[in-house]
Amino acid sequence: MQPKEPEEPEESDETTAPGAPGSPGSGSGEPEHRASRAGTGARRPSARQVPGGHGPFGRKGPRGDGSWTGSPPPGPTRPGFWRSPLRGPWLTSVFGLVLLVGIPVLFVTGLLSYAAYNPGLGSPNDKTPDAGWLRFYLFPWPTDPPWLYRLNQGVHVTLGVVLVPVLLAKLWSVVPKLFTWPPVRSLGHALERLSLLLLVGGALFEFATGLLNVQLDYVFPGSFYTLHFYGAWVFVGAFVVHIAFRVPIMVRALRSRGLRDELRTPARRTEPEPADETGLVTPDPAPATMSRRGALGMVGAGSLVLFAVTAGQSIGGSLRETAVLAPRNRNPGSGPNGFQINKTAEARGIRASDIGDGWRLTVRSGGRKKVLTRQELLELPQHTAALPIACVEGWSTEDQQWSGVRLSELAALVGHREDPPGVFVESAQRSGSFRSTGLRDNQVRDPRSLLALRVNGADLSPDHGYPARVIVPANPGVNNTKWVTHLTFGGRP
Repeated sequence: MQPKEPEEPEESDETTAPGAPGSPGSGSGEPEHRASRAGTGARRPSARQVPGGHGPFGRKGPRGDGSWTGSPPPGPTRPGFWRSPLRGPWLTSVFGLVLLVGIPVLFVTGLLSYAAYNPGLGSPNDKTPDAGWLRFYLFPWPTDPPWLYRLNQGVHVTLGVVLVPVLLAKLWSVVPKLFTWPPVRSLGHALERLSLLLLVGGALFEFATGLLNVQLDYVFPGSFYTLHFYGAWVFVGAFVVHIAFRVPIMVRALRSRGLRDELRTPARRTEPEPADETGLVTPDPAPATMSRRGALGMVGAGSLVLFAVTAGQSIGGSLRETAVLAPRNRNPGSGPNGFQINKTAEARGIRASDIGDGWRLTVRSGGRKKVLTRQELLELPQHTAALPIACVEGWSTEDQQWSGVRLSELAALVGHREDPPGVFVESAQRSGSFRSTGLRDNQVRDPRSLLALRVNGADLSPDHGYPARVIVPANPGVNNTKWVTHLTFGGRP
């Protein structure tokens, strides 16, 4: 006769309190699924054996305290599904700390980039007319230093690309939290899940649209400027809420282990972090195939590689040759006009007749009007300014030597001899974005702001805006309008 085995108490959500020894969330004792396998050999009761059970995953429905009962279904909702021994609050917090520094820089440089377009001037500069109070910080964009926009966009785009491996690593480290079971336990938990959805979704949306814009691949519906602007505010709102609740946990986690110790620990001595309330530590770890040192090194190496193949489009010089992922790294040719081009004349539908001998520039203000040929413009006092071209995609050129007529002197031709107002610029381009733009009075008054006719000692090429283009210090490249036909000072046509 076989000895009778000791009975194992039935498992039920109603009798096992969170945090009790042996429960999934406890900090002591064996995890639930291990305890059921060890020793007694008694079988875990099925849902049909659990009082009130319905179906294979346990009872469905809220308990008296508002939480939701039921065992998780097979797959990623079960804690043991995610078995990497590297996951834990410390590694997650290291990635989080990098993003905590980088994301605010991205947000601030993004807001500055938006301000550089001077949306306060209205259409066509303003791509988000319904932004309301989200534009509370706007200010007249300065013209000094002349490389301001180049620096801002270089930092914004390069940092965004470099942070991609860190963001992916952070999402990998917290992926078990995305499959928490039950999906919603209470109203408070539902709000937490919603904020997590906005955080993760916002991050993926902002990084994805930004990268697609850098590559000039506009597969998303609508304007990039509108989508990216509103998406940034949604993401940052969720980010701030997340940080407010998670910073104390992050600080404790970072203090729990020394970075130097982790960097000295090989894979064979890598062990899981102690279980805690974050739920990131697996209850059933697999053998380590990589150390935390290796994980940090892999992410860091990925960021360095992306920096090497991106930063040259902004920094220029010899590094431009390494910017293999930059769409503006194409060889633009040699000679005085041999520098990067945003849109060619052909791509913008410019015909030979639009910029041929019949081209005229119309300058007007109020009831005054002046029509000039290109030769007449060349006979006016010519001035030179060394300025770069910098675009929202992050690429830029070195300083080019532009020569032409000052915008302030063109304003004087129609009566604005002192303190000229802003100007509305129109192009021969018939379709597409940025065929016209507005410039503020401070931009018109800067002596380096030109209606350029020549560059680096030669006439402009058609792709660079022949017969005439605007060039303004620290101005976004698309607002330096090419193939200019009309200048209206102090108003709109």
